[in-house]
Amino acid sequence: MKGKKITESATIMTEMIMPNDANPLGNLMGGNLMRWMDIVAGICAGKHCEAHVVTASVDHVSFQKPIHIGDVITLNAKVTRAFNTSVEIFVEVYAENIKGHDSRKSNHAYFTFVALDDEKKKPQAVRAVLPLSKEEIERYEGALRRREMRLVLSGRMKPEEAVEIKDFFAAL
Repeated sequence: MKGKKITESATIMTEMIMPNDANPLGNLMGGNLMRWMDIVAGICAGKHCEAHVVTASVDHVSFQKPIHIGDVITLNAKVTRAFNTSVEIFVEVYAENIKGHDSRKSNHAYFTFVALDDEKKKPQAVRAVLPLSKEEIERYEGALRRREMRLVLSGRMKPEEAVEIKDFFAAL
């Protein structure tokens, strides 16, 4: 199976924060943001895999700055790495006011999706990722450590088997 450039499946989504999206303080509720992040990441993963995908995990969700009613958010999703039947997607969220001012990075997270066959019942093999830029290569290389961490935390890998993580800390 031929690999795919990250730019081929990159996905951008824009939303305006309305009162029904916010908490009593006038800030976007985290659950609503996570829903939009899951949607944009799922579209990106589906485009990369050319298949239906399901969310397998979400990690390192970071809520750094509040997003207010009336703000416009832009969600950017990019594939970081493909494994056997799964892909890791990095989502960044930027917020700004309606005039396009006060732009700020607000949130980010890593999502993992599993590609399904045409019957939507079994995992299927996915295309490799072809990282080109320095930033893409750094995220691509870091994906192995993030994957090991997810597997250790879920109990699917013993900590002593996490070779990438051990090597990373040994190099420090």
